[in-house]
Amino acid sequence: MTTREIANKYYELACENQYIRIQDEYYDDNVISVEPEHAALKGMQIVTKGKPAVVAKGVAFRELREELHSQSCSEPFVSGDFFSVILKRDITFKNKSRVQLEEIGIFQVREGKIVSEQFFY
Repeated sequence: MTTREIANKYYELACENQYIRIQDEYYDDNVISVEPEHAALKGMQIVTKGKPAVVAKGVAFRELREELHSQSCSEPFVSGDFFSVILKRDITFKNKSRVQLEEIGIFQVREGKIVSEQFFY
């Protein structure tokens, strides 16, 4: 699959909140996920390597939330081997207040799989 095709599938599935399927079908086994440095203040790991660890990071994030009120994904912007999207979520975390989250995700595609993701928020 091309970067454009992967980006379009990501958008389609993200709009349906199908992030587990995205990871299962479109992430490379050796994917690298990078969070901003300030995420360490919240106890998050900055760099996560390998599909099992990236999947586990997503599971841990979902377990922190009490309710997902809404979420959206912008249409992807594609350039070469990369695509980016804007992700927005309205979440109430367990034992915390309701928050609006907005981040930019940049993804690199190689040989039909997402090999890296980096988030900015």
